[in-house]
Amino acid sequence: MSSLKESMAQKSTPQAQDDMKGTGQARRTLDKHTSAEDADNAPHTVTDNDIFMLPSSDFQLLGLLTAVAALVRLFRIYQPSSVVFDEVHFGGFASKYIKGRFFMDVHPPLAKLLLTLAGWLAGFDGDFDFKDIGKDYVEPGVPYVAMRLLPALMGVMTVPTIFLTLKATGCRTMTAALGAGMIIFENGLLTQSRLILLDSPLIIFTAFTALAWTCFTNQHEQGPAKAFDVSWWFWLAATGIGLGATVSVKWVGLFTIAWVGSLTVAQLWVLIGDTMNITPRLWFKHFLARLFCLVVIPITFYMGLFAIHFICLVNPGDGDGFMSSEFQATLNSKSMQDVPADVVLGSRVSIRHHNTHGGYLHSHNHMYPTGSKQQQITLYPHKDENNIWLLENQTQPEGLDGPIMGLNAWDSIEPVKIRHGAILRFYHSVTDRRLHSHDVRPPVSEADWQNEVSAYGYEGFEGDANDLFRVEIIKSMSDGTAAKEYVRTIETKFRLIHVMTGCALFSHKVKLPDWGFDQQEVTCAKQGTLPNSIWYVEQNEHPSLGPDAEKVNYKNPGFLGKFWELQRVMWTTNAGLVESHAWDSRPPSWPVLRRGINFWGKDHRQIYLIGNPIIWWSSTSAIAIYIIFKGLSVLRWQRGYKDYDNFHFKRFDYEIGASVLGWAFHYFPFFLMQRQLFLHHYFPALYFAIITFCQVYDFATNRITSLHLKERPAIGRSGVAIFLATSIVAFTLYAPLSYGNPWTQSACNKVKLLNTWDFDCSTFHADLDQYYHSSPVVGSAEQTSAPVSPAPVNQQDSKDLNVTPQPIADQPSISRSEKVEYRDQDGNILNEEQVAALDGKVSFETRYETRTRIIDADGKEIVDEPVGNEGFAPPHPDVDREPETAADVPENDERDYPATASPDDDIGKEKSIENVDGGKPKPASEGSEATR
Repeated sequence: MSSLKESMAQKSTPQAQDDMKGTGQARRTLDKHTSAEDADNAPHTVTDNDIFMLPSSDFQLLGLLTAVAALVRLFRIYQPSSVVFDEVHFGGFASKYIKGRFFMDVHPPLAKLLLTLAGWLAGFDGDFDFKDIGKDYVEPGVPYVAMRLLPALMGVMTVPTIFLTLKATGCRTMTAALGAGMIIFENGLLTQSRLILLDSPLIIFTAFTALAWTCFTNQHEQGPAKAFDVSWWFWLAATGIGLGATVSVKWVGLFTIAWVGSLTVAQLWVLIGDTMNITPRLWFKHFLARLFCLVVIPITFYMGLFAIHFICLVNPGDGDGFMSSEFQATLNSKSMQDVPADVVLGSRVSIRHHNTHGGYLHSHNHMYPTGSKQQQITLYPHKDENNIWLLENQTQPEGLDGPIMGLNAWDSIEPVKIRHGAILRFYHSVTDRRLHSHDVRPPVSEADWQNEVSAYGYEGFEGDANDLFRVEIIKSMSDGTAAKEYVRTIETKFRLIHVMTGCALFSHKVKLPDWGFDQQEVTCAKQGTLPNSIWYVEQNEHPSLGPDAEKVNYKNPGFLGKFWELQRVMWTTNAGLVESHAWDSRPPSWPVLRRGINFWGKDHRQIYLIGNPIIWWSSTSAIAIYIIFKGLSVLRWQRGYKDYDNFHFKRFDYEIGASVLGWAFHYFPFFLMQRQLFLHHYFPALYFAIITFCQVYDFATNRITSLHLKERPAIGRSGVAIFLATSIVAFTLYAPLSYGNPWTQSACNKVKLLNTWDFDCSTFHADLDQYYHSSPVVGSAEQTSAPVSPAPVNQQDSKDLNVTPQPIADQPSISRSEKVEYRDQDGNILNEEQVAALDGKVSFETRYETRTRIIDADGKEIVDEPVGNEGFAPPHPDVDREPETAADVPENDERDYPATASPDDDIGKEKSIENVDGGKPKPASEGSEATR
């Protein structure tokens, strides 16, 4: 802070030409007899490190480094030619954008829109669904290479960006080249940038923001004379655009905003104390300039991307179930014609659940397999004739000759509004049964406080007392005075209380099994919370309510309403991803590179996200060096030492401190998150750690004169050469995991430095020649399957999901062996001592697996791809749908997790058993034991 304040009080010296070593800095000439300590304590001014004023040699080197980066990033980018890891989701989103089908994702739209644009320009028509890891791209003609080129080129652009950023901080050209080389040969960044994923766009926009802010800080430190000139405004506005782009890719960009925001506050704090140069009026000018560029521009950019998002997604899709009815009504074919406002006796209505987005009160001609075995009642997310209910009074209307009988009795009389406290029956016209409840436990939620809800009766049956429900209008939730007095379409929110038992018609985030077509359970709850027992009428028809009747419709939420609702749903869904995952990891393991992520495996090759250990551990050590330095400097300052009188000491603290602060903002917030986390979440922090390493190296070899390394430039150059050479060697050793190249088991095992690196070396051939001479094995897997997560999100059990291929029938079984392995939650194998230590403290889940070894005529093992979960990557949970509601989550949060299925799937399932006996109507005698 003190160095920043000092720089504001002095103007910059004129820019000097770069010396023969390409330092690009103007330096004060000192007397040759001046000591190193005196040199550090002599008056200094902050140099102007304008990247537009770099010598041509720097730009030539920058071009060379960019070319090398392009070669590394684009090498065999067509490999593998099948879906890898999260390409399942982000490629699938491109298909939905092109088709205009609404989807819900926890990430903002910028990167997905760019990926879609790349695919569309290359001729992608959106017909490929990216459904499974390992699904082939080539045969259907998917332009996947063009789509991968976008993140790859963004990965390439990260190299010149870090070079220019380091030059803007005052580092030598050699040090800037070091940083660029570390980015080029970092295996993790390479792997992530070669696939249809979001992390490469996130990194480049983070890097651009860091560059723009560093350049603005350089302008700011030149003093009042540089304030508000063209360059000053350019870099400040560029920072705002970078912030908007970063947060529009992932909400991790909020950490970048926090970093820039904290440094902005520091700048303004120093300015307000500069009474000699900054008047209050000028300070407010600085404040408003930053407010506009760093707040207004990012927000406008971010909201503009969502405007494009809404323009593109105009049709219903698998994500509209997450959204409110008002939101859904803005989608094509989801919009609704104006409907009569007054709900009367005899109205044909559809009734919608308010708190969850499970859909409409629904029944179909299929029975519960247990309990009363009467007809099912569910919530169904799509409009359907099975959602229509006829509202009957508990008694028939009176005519001149007595009661008017029949279902149409209310059609010919004056409409009778349904008021608070009215007792109704709900007749399901399609199946001729009435909504019914009784003291029988539901088939799924078997709690004592919940009763089964069914459809009961037959055509001509007058019903019984268990068909009666009392309407309770919730005035606090109903819209308008009239809606609080009697039931009005859409506007009135009400409960339906079962007269005989006192329970309330209820639904929650529980899905029925296959026999219920995965639709949402409906029960009658004696102690159900208010939000989950709220309903409203959406469709309303009655012959007496003609065209002149008062009409209502959903209110159009407009752009702002849709925008805020989507932000809320994204936030809640993201926070709900709390289940464990096969390849997740926690923040303490990231700086030491404890574990990677298995992306893909096929044809005895594997893609495993792992960083370059030389670069990774070196950058972490640089962070540790600064932390130790800061701790000691604070202690020495408290003891009265004058370390901060030293110019380079202050600059070291401020410049490297800003980078470490960026690392901290992009790292420590993850400790507060309970959601699933992965190694790639550390990449933005890794970028700042690499910058920190380069800055520490530059200060040590060039700027701290007391170390006497500045006078020996050969040492600094040799250090860079040795470090980059070592990094390239490490990069080459792990390149097969990054590119999916052929590898051998022995080479794999040799570079497995940590036992927590769980890439499977047995996946590879024993000899490279086998990749070129082996023929496919009969029955080998064509595509990779995703393993089951330890606690999957809404995944159905599959009997064969954890089983590898069985021996081929016509081949003899040579031998059979059994092996028991104990693994922890991260998949690491536990030894006997570790298992004994955990005895009685934890429980183990048993999973059976069959492994088949096929032997050729010479007795050699032929290894083929497993179809099960061994060694392959599951879908990424960032975009998993419909997380289950935890027991301690308030039920009013369930609106964000819809129970949704496509209409075609549900209709197909229902029709598949349409003719079974269980679906036929049953007379009351067959169900009388459940009616009491």
